[in-house]
Amino acid sequence: MALDATMRTRTETDSIGTMEIPADAYWGVHTERALENFPIAKRPISVYSELVRGLAMVKQASARANREIGALSHEKADLIDRAAQLVIDGKYHDQFVVGVIQGGAGTSTNMNANEVITNIALELAGREKGDYAYLSPIDDTNRSQSTNDVYPTAIKVGLSLMLRSLLDELELLRKAFLAKAVEFHDILKVGRTQLQDAVPMTLGQEFHGFATTLGYDHQRLTENANLLYEINMGATAIGTGITTHSDYAPAVLRHLREITGLDLATADDLVESTSDTGSFMSFSASLKRNAIKLSKICNDLRLLSSGPQAGLGEINLPAVQAGSSIMPGKVNPVIPEVVNQVAFSVAGADLTVTMAVEGGQLQLNAFEPVIAHSIFQSITWMRQAMWTLRVNCVEGITANRERLGAMVGSSVGVVTALTPFIGYAAAAALAKTALLTGHNIADLVVDGGLMTRDEVMKQISPARLSGLEAVTAAIPIVQPVENIVTDQRV
Repeated sequence: MALDATMRTRTETDSIGTMEIPADAYWGVHTERALENFPIAKRPISVYSELVRGLAMVKQASARANREIGALSHEKADLIDRAAQLVIDGKYHDQFVVGVIQGGAGTSTNMNANEVITNIALELAGREKGDYAYLSPIDDTNRSQSTNDVYPTAIKVGLSLMLRSLLDELELLRKAFLAKAVEFHDILKVGRTQLQDAVPMTLGQEFHGFATTLGYDHQRLTENANLLYEINMGATAIGTGITTHSDYAPAVLRHLREITGLDLATADDLVESTSDTGSFMSFSASLKRNAIKLSKICNDLRLLSSGPQAGLGEINLPAVQAGSSIMPGKVNPVIPEVVNQVAFSVAGADLTVTMAVEGGQLQLNAFEPVIAHSIFQSITWMRQAMWTLRVNCVEGITANRERLGAMVGSSVGVVTALTPFIGYAAAAALAKTALLTGHNIADLVVDGGLMTRDEVMKQISPARLSGLEAVTAAIPIVQPVENIVTDQRV
């Protein structure tokens, strides 16, 4: 970090040498070196507040565990505990300044947390920042720990906390689609397969399908969240637990469970757990699934609202902003479009996570920073995308009832509902005639003597056409198929 000549500083020393640190900064020399070494993303870890809170929770749990097993004095442990709580409560997050992308497997992030929490604790004790002879970032705040167990555990805690808000937003979006399904329950429309007219359905059924698929995604995300509950605290450097007391791991787990409210568990094999990041890959994949399916729904919304005059024009999306700098009156589906772009980003982030997981070597994966950044960004963007899709789009969607009714009335797709009664060949002949002449299907069936008007209207009622009322038996075919004459006139 470039220092102004007039800025007050303090001097801190590490194994490499001395550095001047801004006097009012709560970070120290290790963080300052990271600021110089990793000017990559221009985004500090504080952009992910749940990650900062996760780090503070790990430090707080460790302080309590170290006090319990006698590895730290009550005075030091209490100071660290109180300082960490302030960070958990949302204070001092602006002091977590190291970049989200960094070398060193997260060591810079861990040291940023150690230094900030230590200097907060020093102030609580009435001491000056940097008085590490009284309370040390490494010997005390990092006691019984290594970056290699602190960092992945903090990521998992942070992601678990963040997922709660994502799931809440996903549920609100599901309910918004479900409300539209109820609102549109009686509106018939033409269903489509391969972008071609198929058979009738209701607009409510279509929106109910959207709600259902989001409900399934909620289940999958919840299931995959359990993968984040296995932690490796007590593993220290490579999983052997060097520098820790044998009672530390169960103690820190107990305290971390209490602090986070999460059903955490210590991995059975700490060596494997320290080197493996597969849980992040699986969790990222479930995020991608949700994003891609949400993007497909947005594709459908854009198609259904296309036009409004020369497209499908079945529904109206809320007009939230002008769509063109040159075409007056044009309004574009900008909300679904932005959700599509978020989905593209999430898919790319998932590939990044996959490659970073593969890139691990021997007893550690050095690429957890980009894994963390990719997943935290995906959740952040998806949460906001779901909110804007719900509030600025779905809740305001209306149906073009007259247009939908006209399209169903002129669609040859309704003849499919009559095939159990008049046979496929006759239905196909009638469909061809309707396409050539534009005549109404019901009229052609009645005029051909195949069914009475009452019978036809019963079978093409909204309940029958949408499958809400099952067809149980066929009525007798009135006229043989060969007697059907196809009108070739246009």
